[in-house]
Amino acid sequence: MFTKLDNDLSLATESIDHMKSVAIGVWIKTGSRDESDAQAGITHFLEHMLFKGTATRSAKEIAQHIESKGGYLNAFTSTEYTCYVVRCVDTELESSLDVLSDMILHSTFPEEELEKEKKVVLEEMKMYKDSPDDVIFEEFSSMMFPEHPLGRPIIGFEPTVSGFTQDHLRAYTSERYQPHNILVSIAGNVDHQNAEHLIERYFSSAKSHSDASRELQKPNVDPTASKSLTKVIEQTHMILGRRGLAFNDEDRIKLLMVNTLLSGGMSARLHQNIREKHGYCYSISAFAQSYIDTGVFGVYIGTDASYVDHVRDLIHQEFEQLKQERVSEDELQESKTNLKGKMLLAQESMSNRMMRLAKSYMYHDRFITLDELVDEIDAITPEDVLEFSQRFFQKDVFSECLLLPES
Repeated sequence: MFTKLDNDLSLATESIDHMKSVAIGVWIKTGSRDESDAQAGITHFLEHMLFKGTATRSAKEIAQHIESKGGYLNAFTSTEYTCYVVRCVDTELESSLDVLSDMILHSTFPEEELEKEKKVVLEEMKMYKDSPDDVIFEEFSSMMFPEHPLGRPIIGFEPTVSGFTQDHLRAYTSERYQPHNILVSIAGNVDHQNAEHLIERYFSSAKSHSDASRELQKPNVDPTASKSLTKVIEQTHMILGRRGLAFNDEDRIKLLMVNTLLSGGMSARLHQNIREKHGYCYSISAFAQSYIDTGVFGVYIGTDASYVDHVRDLIHQEFEQLKQERVSEDELQESKTNLKGKMLLAQESMSNRMMRLAKSYMYHDRFITLDELVDEIDAITPEDVLEFSQRFFQKDVFSECLLLPES
């Protein structure tokens, strides 16, 4: 069920009454793509700082309030949203909403905590720089979205993060954490009417004070490029990819189907033809990430430098086969069952249900049922896969990013 409150804050719930727990997400429609160049990393840094104390609770008391009752408290930042998550037994719904609303509406950003958290985030940056797969995905994003916020790391850069002040955080919170940008999503043993009363009790003091519109910079024309960089590593890491599809693109389900054919598991084409047949890698995977107005698709592999040229050819051969040969009914049916099964198994987790509920409303303005998705998947034919692949897998629109061992 869905309700928009008088102050424009939104509430979405999915009731599973045989459960004894709830998953709560307070979603803020702001991410790294909402930042200016000078603000790079502030959304992520603010997420950290909301755990550092309010007018009535210390950082320890925030965590203790949830954890002492067996609950779990965390948060994450993406390119297009920030989410604060609590998992708890259903009897602690009200106390959890009390804590979450306090964090969202009454954080104080203590100066001492702010300076300490800068050090924490700078160490987080170093951690990512030590991880080859994180490095290459960051470089690939910058290639796909040059001079655009989607091409920047969510965590930001050392100069911008080091310069953040309390005033910066207060100004960004005032601008982006307004009720029209907030969605509370709850899945589990929850009554919608009761949840609505609780949200009104704990979030009603929030007021919108500026235009509700969200101005997003449109991505540039689709790029094609190649980039190589080096690092002290053993393997070569490679991504072959291109711009993908937005969440509401009518072909998105076809892309997910093709992605499953290529990389749905150990029996899928890329694993069979590159790992099992040639032994060129331990793992290889395809990915399809969607945003509000664009997306990215690619194939990632870690392999020996001497195999790179052949691996590249083999990946493009898989793309060409999808363009030139109809997938068999049996293989397509297996991939459909794979994709549907993963969707259905994900519903065993209350956190996954809460997230799917929220994303459905954020990206589609309505709840898209699993039955709808299953029907869309079942409707795909071998001819649909062929026609889509012929449009999508044009070799000249693919870019390549390589992370090579230092010689």
